[in-house]
Amino acid sequence: MKHDRIAMDPEIMGGKPVIRGTRIPVDMVLRKLGAGLSEADILEDHPHLTREDIHAAQAFAADFIAHEELIFG
Repeated sequence: MKHDRIAMDPEIMGGKPVIRGTRIPVDMVLRKLGAGLSEADILEDHPHLTREDIHAAQAFAADFIAHEELIFG
């Protein structure tokens, strides 16, 4: 899947995946969702983000995990 809304650049946030055009890391968006914040809460905290940006962060993470070997225990 192509991730047009996600960028990775060694000069921005040390190369961590961020929402394109921002310095907002994908993991921060995911952590806020995981902590129970709603999309509306995140958009209120970061008004330059869109719902599509939040969904793109989720899709990026899902695709990343789908291609990783997960080790538990």
